[in-house]
Amino acid sequence: MTTLSFRQVAGIAQRYLPVFTWSRAYDREVFANDMIAAVIVTIMLIPQSLAYALLAGLPAQMGIYASMAPIILYAIFGTSRTLAVGPVAVVSLMTAAAIAKVAEPGSAEFVAAAITLAFLSGAFLVLLGVLRLGFLANFLSHPVISGFITASGILIAASQFRHILGVPAEGDTLYELAISLSRSAGELNPYTFAIGVTVSVFLFWIRKGLKQQLIRIGVSSRLADLAAKTGPVAAVLGTILLTWSLDLGASGVALVGDVPQGFPPLTLPSFSLSLWRELAGSAVLISIIGFVESISVAQTLAAKRRQRIDPNQELIGLGAANLGAAFTGGFPVTGGFSRSIVNFDAGARTPAAGAYTAVGLSLAALFLTPVIYYLPKATLAATIIVAVLSLVDFSILRKTWIYSKADFAAVLTTLLITLALGVEWGVVSGVLTSLLIHLYKSSRPHMAIVGQVPGSEHYRNILRHKVITHDTILTLRVDESLYFANARFLEDAIYAMVTDRPDLRHVILMCTAINDVDMSALESLEAINQRLGDIGVKFHLSEVKGPVMDRLERTDFLKHLTGEIFLSQHRAICELA
Repeated sequence: MTTLSFRQVAGIAQRYLPVFTWSRAYDREVFANDMIAAVIVTIMLIPQSLAYALLAGLPAQMGIYASMAPIILYAIFGTSRTLAVGPVAVVSLMTAAAIAKVAEPGSAEFVAAAITLAFLSGAFLVLLGVLRLGFLANFLSHPVISGFITASGILIAASQFRHILGVPAEGDTLYELAISLSRSAGELNPYTFAIGVTVSVFLFWIRKGLKQQLIRIGVSSRLADLAAKTGPVAAVLGTILLTWSLDLGASGVALVGDVPQGFPPLTLPSFSLSLWRELAGSAVLISIIGFVESISVAQTLAAKRRQRIDPNQELIGLGAANLGAAFTGGFPVTGGFSRSIVNFDAGARTPAAGAYTAVGLSLAALFLTPVIYYLPKATLAATIIVAVLSLVDFSILRKTWIYSKADFAAVLTTLLITLALGVEWGVVSGVLTSLLIHLYKSSRPHMAIVGQVPGSEHYRNILRHKVITHDTILTLRVDESLYFANARFLEDAIYAMVTDRPDLRHVILMCTAINDVDMSALESLEAINQRLGDIGVKFHLSEVKGPVMDRLERTDFLKHLTGEIFLSQHRAICELA
């Protein structure tokens, strides 16, 4: 029986429980920094958590619950020192869209579906982490993500106009929301509208102008920035006092209402297989989108402090956070951009800052919930609108149009389909468009006939450089790995070139950019070799990479090759010319 040493056990623990890595160097100074960051983030998270619960169509307290246990679990299992986990705008919107298909909004089944969705998302993320499949997130390109987030920001803002106006409206697409709002415009509540517009203007001013004004009067840049980021708290307190003192609830202003006091309840997801089947697709999409958003924020912040992020362990950390949300009355969560930036700027040094934030939110849930009763939903809606409009980035359309028409097509497709059909179809279309464009581009790879640069051993494209060529030798460089989608394209290209050169005796395939050759491509190389041999032309390879050569050596291709394999292109020309 094999026994593990203490060092081996410690190594395993550090690998799967990163808390054992950073906690060893925890001291009083780090504690002070983490506590300061926790206080600031807690103040910010109270209105934000309530707002995102509203966005998801769930009771306000679920936003608080989803910001407690998940933070603690991520601190144990996650690798980022400053990532703040909790509800975020895009995931909340996707949650609302997913659970609205299976339950009536406001019902107990609706809440149960949200909890179940968090469970499925958490389980899927943990599974990906255990199987070390973090690379799957790479199938979502940055332009596609940008297009999706921009469209989602527009949808989220549009969905909150009903709370700003104080009118009933619903819809999952921009068209449906616009029609619903226009039909309800006559029911506008002037008090709600006044609160919504005033808070929106105030929050925009805080975001754009408060920092500069504070700096002008002598406040440090760091404190001014933090004051601007925590400004929504002032809007929350101000509107609570206003609605309480004027009893605006009696005038039709929608309020958050009763919020249960106390710690999060222990909950269980539904184990209905039919519900799982209905939510599984949405859970996968939410998991992938959440992971991509989270890992991008985590890596950006880690780079600033020369820290390392493990994508596979991040999957486990985020999965554990979502499982925690499922068992404590929450809904799907991920790493948030705004709260993580605030956490970083506030001086957080370790994930313990997140745990302290959870304690702060617990105290808020115990003592502040009676005050939240008078909070207008219009205030939360304004908070959401101001937050998500910062995500809208139409410049990505101009950038991709200039740089790559294919990426532009992917961005535009994702953006339009998200607006027209909803968030889930938007994600799916973005992924499919990206993959199809990649397949199309790689199926028609760039090929160049190359010649020798005079006085050197370098070989370059004959269309771009003045080079030396030989009538009896054709050197073709393919700037792509060879696989089933481009194998026939390579065959046709070589046959066409050979036909136009009656004096040709040698064809050299320069393999500097070929990283892989699949079975279909191997069969094409064999066909090329045979057909060239039939007309008296030898087929050669040059600069074949080691892994490619290893695979070729396991086949009969090299035995039947009419030519040779050269270590360098220059050596090939020297021997054949």
